[in-house]
Amino acid sequence: MSLFAISDLHLPLGVDKPMNKFGPIWDNYVERLADNWQSLVGENDIVVMPGDFSWATYLEQSVKDFAFLDKLNGRKILSKGNHDYWWTTMNKLRKFIAENNFRSIDFMQNNCFMYEGTAVCGTRGWIHPVWDGFSSEDKKIFEREVIRAELSLKAAGQCEDVIFCSHYPVRSNKLEENAMTEILKKYNVREVVYGHLHGNARRFAVEGIHGEIRYRLVSADCVRFVPQLLR
Repeated sequence: MSLFAISDLHLPLGVDKPMNKFGPIWDNYVERLADNWQSLVGENDIVVMPGDFSWATYLEQSVKDFAFLDKLNGRKILSKGNHDYWWTTMNKLRKFIAENNFRSIDFMQNNCFMYEGTAVCGTRGWIHPVWDGFSSEDKKIFEREVIRAELSLKAAGQCEDVIFCSHYPVRSNKLEENAMTEILKKYNVREVVYGHLHGNARRFAVEGIHGEIRYRLVSADCVRFVPQLLR
């Protein structure tokens, strides 16, 4: 059994929003993603997906996207991204997948999942406090996301190998510390996987080991629509 990660699929199967307007790297990406996924991911593997899974605005618009995902190999753990407008309460999400018989999909919010001896935790995150234009409203959202992160990390108990999934990068490429990075250090997180960055914005990514934590950008276009092996 293996653990993979990939984010920002931006599936358009339920709405008319093709991604190739953002460049040729997105040409036929749904088919390429499926081929790569099925060649790498086994039936008993787990794939964590930190955000921006579907372009749907409402949950009922996302059925085709979820059906596509459910047919792919492995168990899929989704967390929220800034474009996941279909995301609602956990009760409604779990009712939705039960009613549609999507048995290979679950959601991460204020909880964690175990993979062998590794705890997989996470939250959406938010923009960095050091970024220009960080407003009082942004501060409220950021602080709420820090609380969600700690709830998820607490759910991991005393696990010594923790992977944290965030849609937004948890630190800027200037490597300033913030409340989110302090929480990750407090709970001995070993690895952070994140998305949100695309195209030229990849130059702002933090990758590699910084402060004893390994950072990995797993946005679908940045990894050429190949699920990334974590464990």
